[in-house]
Amino acid sequence: MAATQLDYYQTLEVSRDADGATLKSAYRKLAMKFHPDRNPGDAGAEARFKACNEAYECLKDPQKRAAYDRFGHEAFTQGMNGGGGGGFGGGRGHQGDFGDIGDIFETIFGSAFGGGGSARQQQRRGADLRYDMQVTLEEAFDGKSTEIEIEVSQSCETCDGSGATPGTGERQCNLCHGQGAVRAKQGLFVVERPCPTCGGRGSVIEDPCGDCRGEGRVDQPQALSVEIPPGVDTGTRIRLSGKGEAGQRGAPSGDLYIFIHVRDHEVFMREGTTLAARIPVSFTTAALGGSVDIPDLDGSTNTVDIPAGIQSGKQLRVRGAGMPVLQGRGRGDLVVEIAVETPTKLSRQQKDILQQFRDTETGDECPESKGFFSKLKDAFGA
Repeated sequence: MAATQLDYYQTLEVSRDADGATLKSAYRKLAMKFHPDRNPGDAGAEARFKACNEAYECLKDPQKRAAYDRFGHEAFTQGMNGGGGGGFGGGRGHQGDFGDIGDIFETIFGSAFGGGGSARQQQRRGADLRYDMQVTLEEAFDGKSTEIEIEVSQSCETCDGSGATPGTGERQCNLCHGQGAVRAKQGLFVVERPCPTCGGRGSVIEDPCGDCRGEGRVDQPQALSVEIPPGVDTGTRIRLSGKGEAGQRGAPSGDLYIFIHVRDHEVFMREGTTLAARIPVSFTTAALGGSVDIPDLDGSTNTVDIPAGIQSGKQLRVRGAGMPVLQGRGRGDLVVEIAVETPTKLSRQQKDILQQFRDTETGDECPESKGFFSKLKDAFGA
């Protein structure tokens, strides 16, 4: 038909270097504009709708697009099945892994070495999706149940995931005759590749579903319940099986992965299951000893004993006061780093008391200072 001979890029009103997102946006705009439901009885609009669908079905698929860019519409005619000229040699882009060495040889050489198996591709599983979730340190400590809403492709209810208008079906692909693959000669070898017209399925939809445009899936918001276990950390992944993108035409759905990001805390720093806090203490407490109370994330209080004569930078460890072990038992430790605070506002009486203390100093009270100045004297001969 004449409509199928129009340049696919012109049909979608995009440039030849348009990326996938641009193609999708242009197609959705035109499909909405020329949809038969919006233009009842308008044969021209219906023809444009079908032309847009045909163009997008080709250009959204990297293999089909590469073949079309190289050969134009001739890529999808009977004349390209076999023969010389390298066939589809330069136009294939791999989207996934080969799986194993047997798959590699089958993909490159097809049945040229007697593999004999069917070249028809299996239904492609839906893509895995990622969702980034921020939680507080308290939520990471306790765990929580929450609900998220994402927009994800789901099986089309109108066509029940088949991609075809209800009451219609698929027909055998005219290019590969239902084999799902085409062959082309490259040097001494006959290379078998997935059919660019049907994508390796062996069949094509004659009348695509108007709601999903033949995809068998539509984008819809979906509310999901998520259980955050105690002890999660930044980088923890939570897998929701089968909650990813729906597969094409009834294929299995992918998975949804929740990636956890724990927000910084005002008091505690975290490294694995260990919590750390820098606690200021007065110089009198540091000199005479004492204790400080530190709130625990579980709502209780940890009392930390401060030994007399402690110095800034000294670390004290409280066993079992850290974060829970993810999917395990027990808790990590709390590490308290002491910061001795020098007073900046003193009353006259306090100054007098400190002056009296200084007058009675012998140097033995601060052995580190005494040792340091002794080294200076020895070094400079003072």
